[in-house]
Amino acid sequence: MTTVAEGLQPIPWWKEPTKEQWLAWSAAWLGWTLDAFDFTIFLLIMLPISQEFNVPLTAVTAVFTLTLWMRLVGATASGWLADRIGRKKPLMISIAWYSICNFIAGFSPAFWFLFLFRALLGIGMGAEWPCGAALAMETWPIRSRGFMAGVLQASWGLGALLSSAAYGLLYTSIGWRGLLMIGVLPALSIVYVRRYVQEPPVWVENRRLQRTLQREVHVPLLKIFTRGMLYNTVTACWWMASAFVVGYSIGGLFPTYLQKDLQLSPGLVALPIMLQSLVFFLSGSLWGWLADRVGRRWAIIIPALLTIPVAPLYLLTAITQ
Repeated sequence: MTTVAEGLQPIPWWKEPTKEQWLAWSAAWLGWTLDAFDFTIFLLIMLPISQEFNVPLTAVTAVFTLTLWMRLVGATASGWLADRIGRKKPLMISIAWYSICNFIAGFSPAFWFLFLFRALLGIGMGAEWPCGAALAMETWPIRSRGFMAGVLQASWGLGALLSSAAYGLLYTSIGWRGLLMIGVLPALSIVYVRRYVQEPPVWVENRRLQRTLQREVHVPLLKIFTRGMLYNTVTACWWMASAFVVGYSIGGLFPTYLQKDLQLSPGLVALPIMLQSLVFFLSGSLWGWLADRVGRRWAIIIPALLTIPVAPLYLLTAITQ
């Protein structure tokens, strides 16, 4: 006699999430990928910006540095807001914010104006990830959570791939201002979020309990610096800061190097950036997949160890004509 257990067929992992979970994940993916497009397009046009405004290239690099710093402001504010009004509205606000700021920056009459709106863009850029990731992953099935989180994070590479493709194909005809202006297009994704995405049930229930029991946390940021969590907080911050330093030190000025020192055409500049971005996406997805099999810690430790011998190799490169 066949038992019930024997009659059960394993469900493919992609069929386990509900329709609502897939819609939420897709919204976060769309917001994050387009966020990457709006940010990384600037890395490809720093040289022409410095030439048009007659400012040192170091001044232009300060723009994207401040944009990254403002990301901290946006992420903190967005996370706090997402715990109070839900994940959906902050996600929509963040997408509108960085899209509009990029569009306005394209009309910059002076360098200070560009500096201001790209700095403001950093707030929207940072705001997208915490509410988007929470919306997508806090109710996602555990079996594939690591993999889908990896794909979501790695999709930053897809945004960079799109921006480099846009640079290679459009820069000659629309210039750096036009490339910034098309950064308003991600705002159209707000329609999708508004119509199809629902708040995660876990947030709805948790919010109801907080109000019923009057146990709302008003200053959650301070909690992660308390004695019991301080070590984990500092470790996580150090880990992420190290990743940003290594990543942007190597990749941030790579397009400028190809333009200024090697004097390559837009198409030839875009090609290695596109390949780099594609590998970033595939690698991030791979480590997300491994995280579901070897655990989260080793999926972080192993690639970090691999970076140690690879990163110094960039110091050995030389200009060849």
